[in-house]
Amino acid sequence: MGIGLENKLKLYGFNNLTKSLSFNIYDVCYAKSEREQRDYITYIDEQYNSERLTHILCHVTEMIGAHVLNISKQDYDPQGASVTVLIAEQEFPKDQIDRSCNLGHYADTIVGHLDKSHVTVHTYPEFHPGTAIATFRVDIDVATCGEISPLNTLNYLIGSFDSDIITADYRVRGFTRDVDGKKLFMDHPITSIQNYIDDETLENYDAVDINVYQANLFHTKMLIKELDLQNYLFNRDVLEIPPKERLKISSNLRREMIEIYSGANIF
Repeated sequence: MGIGLENKLKLYGFNNLTKSLSFNIYDVCYAKSEREQRDYITYIDEQYNSERLTHILCHVTEMIGAHVLNISKQDYDPQGASVTVLIAEQEFPKDQIDRSCNLGHYADTIVGHLDKSHVTVHTYPEFHPGTAIATFRVDIDVATCGEISPLNTLNYLIGSFDSDIITADYRVRGFTRDVDGKKLFMDHPITSIQNYIDDETLENYDAVDINVYQANLFHTKMLIKELDLQNYLFNRDVLEIPPKERLKISSNLRREMIEIYSGANIF
């Protein structure tokens, strides 16, 4: 369980706690025709390319009070991207770090390093030829040591993507010591990841927690409540689709979301 920390902890030496946030979202859509599928691929390339992902990770780094040491990024064909940012808790001389966060012109690949932490993002597109349902997954991992905590980045990350399904895992590992030599296995209060998500955001989702407090392990998964079919179509008006087909598409979309959310096939 968390510790009440009105005053900053006085530690003996360095804070050895490791805090890891694994955050992934699924964006689900319907793309039946070849035109719609091309439009979807174009959308993915524009919205989830490595340049935009690098912008997001650099902002995450700023939010947790860390400093970029180096960045590695890669776009894939036909779609998908990966970015890794290595970060430090303290600032380094400018001539010793990579300046990729200034985001000028990029080469095809840029690499970066942190001294004790990292932020990574990977994207995974997938398409079902039978139902014409496309899913796109974005995985973000933020691992930090010391006083840095990644939890305050959650609202920004959720708002940065089209998030139909969200899963988040947070774990604090190791221990540190106070000045009296007492072991501390947690240095901030937490009962649920949901405590760090805006109420206005939570209202849009069904959310479930699976927490193991004895292990400082927290898991939350979220499923979007409302499904507006127009938001899941590409360059196609929902009114162009016959009512029975609309119902079938909406049912397939919801089924896909529930299966991802529950981690089980629905027969």
